Amino acid sequence: MLFGSLKVATCAIDATNRFWHSVMSRKFIFAYLSLFSPLIMSFLKKSTLAAIILGFSLTAKSTFAQNKKAVLVHTIDSILNIQVNSDKIPGAVIEVKQGDDVLLKQAYGYAQKYDYEHRLLAKPDAMTVGTMFDIASLTKMVGTTTSIMLLVDRGQVHINDPVSKYVPAFGSPDKASITIRNLLTHTAGLYEWYPMYYRASNKQETFKLIDELPLAFPIGAGRHYSDLGFTVLGEIIENISGLPLDQFEEQNIFIPLGMSHTMFNPLTKHKPSEIAATGPGNPYEHRMVYDPSMGFQFKEIKHDQWNGWRHSVLRGEVDDGNAWYAEKGVAGAAGLFSTVEDLQKLVDMLMNHGKIGSKQFISEQTIQAFLTKDKFKNGLGWMMDPENPVIRNGPEGSFGHTGFTGTSIAVIPSQNISVILLINREQMGMIDDKAYYNVSPIRAEIFKAVMRYSE
Repeated sequence: MLFGSLKVATCAIDATNRFWHSVMSRKFIFAYLSLFSPLIMSFLKKSTLAAIILGFSLTAKSTFAQNKKAVLVHTIDSILNIQVNSDKIPGAVIEVKQGDDVLLKQAYGYAQKYDYEHRLLAKPDAMTVGTMFDIASLTKMVGTTTSIMLLVDRGQVHINDPVSKYVPAFGSPDKASITIRNLLTHTAGLYEWYPMYYRASNKQETFKLIDELPLAFPIGAGRHYSDLGFTVLGEIIENISGLPLDQFEEQNIFIPLGMSHTMFNPLTKHKPSEIAATGPGNPYEHRMVYDPSMGFQFKEIKHDQWNGWRHSVLRGEVDDGNAWYAEKGVAGAAGLFSTVEDLQKLVDMLMNHGKIGSKQFISEQTIQAFLTKDKFKNGLGWMMDPENPVIRNGPEGSFGHTGFTGTSIAVIPSQNISVILLINREQMGMIDDKAYYNVSPIRAEIFKAVMRYSE
């Protein structure tokens, strides 16, 4: 097992927790006081005894809480340090928060460790809690889903509206019944992925191409995670607001929430050294196009009709090929960069029933609608299936999402606790030229530790 070395620590944690639970019992306190002298009980007035019991209980409770927090921090430190020190991941940043209490905010390892040829840098750049990350598909939640929430709140769009109301090309016979809900829940029947940069070089060409592509699955019959669906949602946001997607999100989400380090195309404002590096170009997408075993072969795509692949370490350029090559870095499916602190601000708003302080930013009714499970056990945009590693076996109402680059958000509303984990896994390169290191077990183990803490 990947984290077998933590079994002994886990047993110690459980034993310690059982001890402090026993300390908290009234029966234990009376027994403890009686040890000093059989006469002590007769000399203590009831009020004095009550005060002693209360003080002992509060001290024990405080010690118990501090102990649990220390155990949680030690467990997560061990998990991530083992991964960094064994050269499985280059680095990570994590924030675990419960209510107003930041239980852990820590950086590990390096923002960039290797060059394009996978040679160790002479002076690898250390990771910091302020390092910006390519958050990949967290863009779908942080930017696109939150934008749709706002438009729903304002009455400018309704979840069950047909997409054709905002994108006329979806009025064709095969797509006419697709709704906004279908796009948010990945049930629209669109292709899961398509190398749009082979046939499009800007967002208008990209939107037109998606309009023309046939459906791959029956509408509403199954959940087929699709980047194309969220690209269309980005188009809808632009059509309704009259603003480019990046401007709408900056003005309506990031500025109001104080997310000053969340943006598309961050190199316009930040140095590469402020951003975690991702992959050496796009080797995984290259394999998706060229390797038939990946399942993304399209008869109209000829391998030699486009050859714009990047050949450098990506640091500030979005990793996602469709977002970069076909949409100039701004897309509804990918493209945002952010920090753990900025992402926490969005999560805090959702945890606070849509409020920023005392101001209602998104109505509680809208948030509840988006965080209600469908028949496929997921919400609108957000993943809620307890089988997903990012929230595995979480209590009812838990939600989260992941990003291909190694990013993830997990929220447990019933415990008022959240976990934001950012890993720049692609910096390590692909294993045997096939896939990047799987960080799902890391997410699952950290979530399990947080669950144990919140018990």
